[in-house]
Amino acid sequence: MSVTGMLVSREMTVPVRSLDGEPIELPGRLVLPENAIGLVLFAHGSGSSRSSPRNTFVSGVLNESWIGTFLFDLLTEQEAADRVNVFDVGLLADRLVAAVRRMAMDPLTSALPIGLFGASTGAGAAVVAATREPRVAAVVSRGGRVDMAGPLLKRVRIPTLLIVGSHDEEVLAVNREALEDLAGTKQLAIVRGAGHLFEEPGTLEEVATLASEWFARHLGPGRRETTAAERGFTA
Repeated sequence: MSVTGMLVSREMTVPVRSLDGEPIELPGRLVLPENAIGLVLFAHGSGSSRSSPRNTFVSGVLNESWIGTFLFDLLTEQEAADRVNVFDVGLLADRLVAAVRRMAMDPLTSALPIGLFGASTGAGAAVVAATREPRVAAVVSRGGRVDMAGPLLKRVRIPTLLIVGSHDEEVLAVNREALEDLAGTKQLAIVRGAGHLFEEPGTLEEVATLASEWFARHLGPGRRETTAAERGFTA
């Protein structure tokens, strides 16, 4: 473990079962600010890993807002070599749930409310995981294929923010449809001038700000318990 300023940073692993049923460990890194108000687990998209520069950037902005982060690999290198696994949202969601439960067992993170940040296919996995794990309190999707969650979208009743670039037309279309299916507090944020990867100047910064504000609102100490009315459909 190393401590830099107000941050605690350490390597952690998530115990899961391989596709063959054997026990394996998925590597990741936990970064926890002092007096953290919550913890966000990242689910990267296809062709990416825990070292994704975009997710790493967003993670840093969240840390500056007193939100802890955990970036980990959802698949082993061998598993990721098979493209079928990369798009297996059910498998990826299982791994996310395992990570949430791992955090619930660690004294550093067990008391923190949990959020999920998913990108591309990882967003679909985050949505599915949110329906399986009651510890998850909020979700943010960046350029996400949340449509891959299918009918489970209707079972998502926690605050969910969908962030899409205005030039990412196909993904924007499926996110508009997904917004109608989500059953709880929800919002679609369109980042003007951004494509799928948010490589345009200033666009990733906007994503990070939107995510930080969403998680601070729904994970932070000022959040309210969700009432039955709030769990209904909201525009």
